[in-house]
Amino acid sequence: MNTFTYSEARQKLALLLDKAKKEGKVLIKRKDGTIFELRPVRTKKSYLNVKGVDLNIDKDEIIDILREVRER
Repeated sequence: MNTFTYSEARQKLALLLDKAKKEGKVLIKRKDGTIFELRPVRTKKSYLNVKGVDLNIDKDEIIDILREVRER
């Protein structure tokens, strides 16, 4: 993990954001020695939240398919 000076961070903000996304965090150090940590915010997404697929079938066809599968 690299530590960047405040001046470098100002000049290369887009680069630091990409680096933080890739590596998890980036450190920025001020002249007075204070160190800050730049990290991406992790959003909580459900793995069950998936985009649907349009199969162009109506509810009666779905019910028929379910009945057929349950009879097996």
